Amino acid sequence: MAGPKFVLDRSSPVPLYFQIAEQFERAIVDGTIAPGERINNEVALAAELGLSRPTMRQAIQVLVDKGMLVRKRGVGTQVVHGKIRRSVELTSLFDDLVAAGKQPRTDVISVGKVPADEDVARELQLMRGADVWSLERLRWVDREPLALMHNYIPVDVVDLAAVDLAETGLYALLRDSGVVMRVARQRIGARGATPEEGRLLGERKGAPLLSMQRTAYDDAGRAVEYGRHAYRPDLYAFELTLVDR
Repeated sequence: MAGPKFVLDRSSPVPLYFQIAEQFERAIVDGTIAPGERINNEVALAAELGLSRPTMRQAIQVLVDKGMLVRKRGVGTQVVHGKIRRSVELTSLFDDLVAAGKQPRTDVISVGKVPADEDVARELQLMRGADVWSLERLRWVDREPLALMHNYIPVDVVDLAAVDLAETGLYALLRDSGVVMRVARQRIGARGATPEEGRLLGERKGAPLLSMQRTAYDDAGRAVEYGRHAYRPDLYAFELTLVDR
């Protein structure tokens, strides 16, 4: 049976299951736990760390969802054989496109301070009507409009008026400003394009678009960004690794 030496910070805003999953992932990536090796079962691990079984099960499930662990009946939970996937990072579309060797172009449609509506205030944990940065951009790749992105940022997180957001990715700006992105809650769906979205993305009104809403939190548990984005499905897809249990 294998397993790293866990160090848990119970006073941290980062959930315990996420702390466990991160440490397990590091141990797999650096070879501390070898491919094919079994890990202790959830009951034993939970007892060892003084945690509930659901918390430990949630931590293990994170790595199963990433394709790094697999559950086998009669065998237990094992590290997946073969090439280990890179650690999934909290990145922006700009980061992903650059990493893929693309040269993204950005048109800044609008940037300024606006009062937070009910939805934005709830996601950013602010009072309704509080000032937030509102940033709307059109992202291009290979001379095609790819995504229409609308982001909201608390005004005390970063000054968006001080940078050229046509040349700088938002998450790169946040990192350069000292914001350590830690966790995000993301919802993916599909809907029809509005007339304005259709015009900007080169689609007809009502054409199907991929939609994504994301709220990102820093290492102190503070909500630092809320995004509402729409993507052309013929040019972009969200990919998730599924493992048969």
